Amino acid sequence: MNGKSFFVVPLLALAGFVSVIQSVPAQAPQFTPREESPEEFPPAPGREEAFYSCTACHNFKLVAAQGQTRRQWEDTINLMVERHGMPALEGNDRKLVLDYLETAFPPRARAPGGWQNPFLNR
Repeated sequence: MNGKSFFVVPLLALAGFVSVIQSVPAQAPQFTPREESPEEFPPAPGREEAFYSCTACHNFKLVAAQGQTRRQWEDTINLMVERHGMPALEGNDRKLVLDYLETAFPPRARAPGGWQNPFLNR
């Protein structure tokens, strides 16, 4: 072997290997959302109506994680309708959903000293 082929052969082999690797599609991990059902949340009149009104766009655990006053729930519904295209809830349907949200997910007691950022070093 001369000096040039000593370097050329390994480089050609490496180039072939790289082209094979690039042609194999990467397999992205598959995300499978867990199914939710209304029965997983506090029982009360309006549970199904609230669940199905909200889950058209996002999971209900997002709703259940909130603790709000009735006025805040009203503002949230208005925001969802105005900015995100949620079908408007009116009349008895709106009252039923608001009654459920107010009862099932009321404001939570705040920790002494207010909110604490869990990521700050203490």
